[in-house]
Amino acid sequence: MFVSKILLEILPNIHLLAMFTVLYTVVFRAKALIPIYVYVFINGLWSGFATWWIPYTYIWTVLWALTMLIPKNMSRAASMIVYPLLCGLHGICFGILYAPGQAFLFGLNFEQTLTWIAIGFPWDVVQGIGNLAAGCLVYPLAQVLRKIQKSK
Repeated sequence: MFVSKILLEILPNIHLLAMFTVLYTVVFRAKALIPIYVYVFINGLWSGFATWWIPYTYIWTVLWALTMLIPKNMSRAASMIVYPLLCGLHGICFGILYAPGQAFLFGLNFEQTLTWIAIGFPWDVVQGIGNLAAGCLVYPLAQVLRKIQKSK
């Protein structure tokens, strides 16, 4: 997860983090929290445990929890629609999910928080589109990971 983020930093708000979060959750279920929080910790080590990092401690858990609510045995056709949409939705809602941390840390009132969300929304749309595209990889990669698990 971390290496993919570093490699894609040249592209604004485009990364594979939502795809990996959904993928690991689909395949590993509750154990997916391990690579998610390893990523969050390594990202903090790399970039510094500053105020930007605090919302990261819950943003990926929201996506994990939503993925856990999706039925495990969806059809291929449903999976190819649901997983990309979930990834895309998380990207579009990223600023909204990040906002409570910003509001708390910087003492923003409701109007200031809404302004903060609105200013960042165009970048959330970019992230949502990137996440939607990356989410198309969840189903095929989940098949590969399951096959690897069975061979062990």
